[in-house]
Amino acid sequence: MRQTMTALAALLTGTAAMAQDLPQADNEWFTAAQERLQQELAKAPNTNRATNVILMVADGNGVGSNYITRVFSGQQEGGLGDDYVQYHETFPYLALVKTYNVNAQTPDSAGTGTAMMAGVKTNIGIIGVDSDVVRGDCSTLPGNTVASMNEIAHEMGKATGIVSTARITHATPASAYAKTVDRNFEATVPEGCDTQTDIANQLIEAMESGLIDVAMGGGRRNFVDASMEIEEGTTGRREDGRNLIEEAQAELGAHYAWNQESFEAAPTDGTPILGLFESSHMQYEADRGDEPSLAEMTAKAIETLQASGGENGFFLQVESGRVDHANHAGNAGRMVRDGRAFVEAIRVADEMTDDANTLIVVTADHEHAIGLNGYCGRGSNILGLCAEINNEGVETTGEPILADDGKPYTVVGYLNGASSVLLRQPGGEYFGARPDVTEEEATDIDYVQQALIPRSSETHSAEDVAVYAKGPFAHLYEGTIEQNVIFHVMHHALTAE
Repeated sequence: MRQTMTALAALLTGTAAMAQDLPQADNEWFTAAQERLQQELAKAPNTNRATNVILMVADGNGVGSNYITRVFSGQQEGGLGDDYVQYHETFPYLALVKTYNVNAQTPDSAGTGTAMMAGVKTNIGIIGVDSDVVRGDCSTLPGNTVASMNEIAHEMGKATGIVSTARITHATPASAYAKTVDRNFEATVPEGCDTQTDIANQLIEAMESGLIDVAMGGGRRNFVDASMEIEEGTTGRREDGRNLIEEAQAELGAHYAWNQESFEAAPTDGTPILGLFESSHMQYEADRGDEPSLAEMTAKAIETLQASGGENGFFLQVESGRVDHANHAGNAGRMVRDGRAFVEAIRVADEMTDDANTLIVVTADHEHAIGLNGYCGRGSNILGLCAEINNEGVETTGEPILADDGKPYTVVGYLNGASSVLLRQPGGEYFGARPDVTEEEATDIDYVQQALIPRSSETHSAEDVAVYAKGPFAHLYEGTIEQNVIFHVMHHALTAE
């Protein structure tokens, strides 16, 4: 026995070159892993000073949501999905990120946006300020504001921009320029609040000062008074009689875009661009009509910032905001399609820039209460029913697995949401009788996954998200980090000697 163990030890303690002598050396999984090992061994950190930094945030796209999008993408391209590699998953450096806010185990996008953009964790619901601010109390604002990446980059002579499929005054994009005691002060502030203006007004002031060169997203209603009719027959939400869009055009010489035609007409010579493509949030990718995609907006922003910043470079924040909203709705079908659109924007940003001088950081602000059921066979439609494992082959038998109630269940589900299996009775009490579901129903674009706890809107969750990076000092994203560390690596890359 001792001789046998000694021989085995001798075999297994050799160098990597001896891997070819192992009995599994010809196995495709083994050879693929050997190739990955060589890639890791060849890594060389880039310690150039970054000229450009691009922060790309898929709102609500935690590890679980990212996995679901990965499988969906692979299945859309004819594969089983699990082994598919999304564009950002080829980036050489990766870390896990702790997302909690100072006063909230489960975070929101205001607190997380401030952490990523200013380097400090703060309370839930407040933007561009530290945790000494009390939400909704304007008197606590003075002395507690923080500087954003856009402000820092602007002081360095760089051009800066923001792109989002959410309202451009929403929490994540607002973290680029706003200081507010409440994320909801998008178009107005309460009477007596004299320490700050509304978020939309702060954006126009930021563009006027040269802080923001490009701003594209939704949220047109927050820039126009409620008495005024704007594009597509909608009205504004302001209460001060102002039309900030007209002011930006007249006073800043900004190009205003509100549909695909006016977007395509936007110059890329450094002229400020204000794109407001919907009254509220932009459309989901699955429903997109007369408005640009996230990838198109990203490309336009980069072209403009390259012209405006010149040799000084630029900072750009890109947000795929509607991944979050689809998860809130419990609608995984739209979530994964916006996730794919986000990946296309990453590809465009990478192809338009140079790894030698551009740090690209891809992450999420938080995850959702989304889950994956088991035990599904390979090839189960990620948006459909969990199907049996095939013990005689690789791909599932196609037969749905039945739960103990005798009914099939979907691969993806939510812990809470409007589609709870608990039904409310007229007396206010809840009872449960899980509805049946077919593959055809589950894979319909409008299907809302079954949830457990009843809520009007599904919630965020507190688990870690990932950060993927490439370019100068990307290797500093390693291990498990606090979310505010994302800022510090970007800042170091811009200022390194």
